[in-house]
Amino acid sequence: MMCAGSATVLGASLRGIDATIVTVELSISGGLPGLDIVGMPDIAVLEARSRVRCALRASGYTIPREHVTINLAPGEQRKSGTAFDLPIAVALLVATAQLPASVAEGRLFVGELGLDGSVCPVRGEVAYATLAREESLELVVSSESPLTGAGADAARGLRALSQLKSRSGELPRLRVACREMTDDIAASDFVDVIDQDLAKRALLVAAAGGHGALMVGPPGSGKTMLARCLPSILPPLSEEEVNETMLIHSVAGQPIDAIALGHRPFRAPHHSISTGGLVGGGRPVLPGEVSLAHHGVLMLDEIPEFARGTLQALRQPLEDHEVRIVRVDGAYVFPCDFQLVATANPCPCGHLGDPGQECTCTPQRINSYQAKLGGPLMDRIDVVVDVPRPESSKVISGNAGMSSGEMAEQVSAARAFRAWRESREGATADARPPASMLDARARRAFEVMARNLLLGGRGIARVTRVARTIADLAEHELVTEDDIVEAIAFRSRGSA
Repeated sequence: MMCAGSATVLGASLRGIDATIVTVELSISGGLPGLDIVGMPDIAVLEARSRVRCALRASGYTIPREHVTINLAPGEQRKSGTAFDLPIAVALLVATAQLPASVAEGRLFVGELGLDGSVCPVRGEVAYATLAREESLELVVSSESPLTGAGADAARGLRALSQLKSRSGELPRLRVACREMTDDIAASDFVDVIDQDLAKRALLVAAAGGHGALMVGPPGSGKTMLARCLPSILPPLSEEEVNETMLIHSVAGQPIDAIALGHRPFRAPHHSISTGGLVGGGRPVLPGEVSLAHHGVLMLDEIPEFARGTLQALRQPLEDHEVRIVRVDGAYVFPCDFQLVATANPCPCGHLGDPGQECTCTPQRINSYQAKLGGPLMDRIDVVVDVPRPESSKVISGNAGMSSGEMAEQVSAARAFRAWRESREGATADARPPASMLDARARRAFEVMARNLLLGGRGIARVTRVARTIADLAEHELVTEDDIVEAIAFRSRGSA
C-alpha cells in the first residue's frame, strides 16, 4: 500500500536453506537528515545505509534531505546479509516519486549494491527464486546472477540501478550464460589408475550400493586418486537432485555451474576442519561440508588425522541423512545424503606391511593410530580394502584397467536391477531378514563364517548389505556363496 512519503517493497531473508518474505517499509518524515534501519538487522544490513546512499548518488538519483526510517518486517526475525540493499533503494526511489509505484508491484527484489550503483549477486539466489515461484512473484536480481533453469525463466536482471530510470516499470529479463563442463572432477578417470584392480572393484561395489568405503595403504599407492575418481562412475543427478543440491550450494555461496550440468558434488575438506565446518553452524548458520556433499561424495583423506570429536559428529548425519542444528532462535535442518569415502595409512609412517620399506613406528604408536579408525564411525563404513603399492613395471608400462565409462555402466545396471527387484518384491532389501536374501548354499556357508569370525548382529547386517549389492552387480536374484565370500573380504578387521 502506497502513500505520500512512504513505500512498501518486498525483499527476502535466508534462514538455513529456506528464504522467507521480508516487507521493506520506508517512511520519510521531518527531522535531521539520516537513514535508520529497524527490524533486528545485523551489521551487514546496517551497512546498507552507506551503500544505498552512494549507489543512488552515483546513479543520478536525488537523496532526500529528511529523516528516513526503514522497517524490515516481521520485526522479531533477525535479518542478515547484503540482499536488502536493492529493495531499500527501490523503496526510497518510489517514496520520493523518482520511480513509479508499478515498479515494485508483484516483484521480489534481492541484490547487493556497489558504490557505483551496480547490482551484485548475493548468496542464496536459488532459495530466493524458489520463494518467488511459490509466492507467484517476479524475482529481480543482478544480471550476473548464476541462476539457471526454472529459477531464471521468470527472473529479471539488473546491471545497475540506473536501468530503473529509463524503463518505466519494464525490466530486462535475466540472461543465462551457456555453461560448459569445467570442473576437475569430471576429468578424473579410473583408466589412469594402474594396477589397483581390487581397489577399483571395492569402489565399484560401494558406488553400486551407496556404501561407505575406506582404503588403507602406504603413501603413493594411489588412494587419493582412486577416491577422486569415484564421482565419475556415479549416475548423473536427476532433475530433483539438481534442484536440491543447487539450493544448498547457493545458500552457502558456492558455485553451482557444475551441479547445473548434472555433476555430483565432490567435497574433500582438510583434516584441520572444525566440527562446525564439517556439519554446519556459524552465524548466520550455514551448511557444512556434509551438506555440500548432498547427493555426492565426501572424501576424508587421511582420516586418522581428523579430530576425534569431528569424526564422531558424522555418526548422526550418516544415519539420518540430515543435520539438525539447534540455536536460541530455533532449529536449522540441512539435508546430507552423501557417500563417504576415506583413506588412511596403516600406521603413522605409512609403511606397516609394506614390503618395499621398513616401518619405523613403535607398537604403541601403531595401536594408538589404528584406534582412531575404530569406534562407532567405522560401523557405518561397509567396504574396507587394502591398497598396496603398485608394481613399478606396470606403472612404467602404463597398463590400464577398467575405465570410468565401463564401471559407470556396471553401476547403472546394478542400480536398475535393484530397482526392478525391489519393485517385484514390494519391499527394500534392507527391510527383509538376511536369510530370505540368500540361497541355501550361501546361507549354510554364511552361518559357518559368521560363527568362526564371531560376527554380531551388526556385522551380519553389514556383510549382507554388501553381498546383496555384489549380487545386484551380477544380476542374481538371490545372494550366492561367492557373493558372501567377497563381501566378507571387504569387512573391516575391527568390526563385529
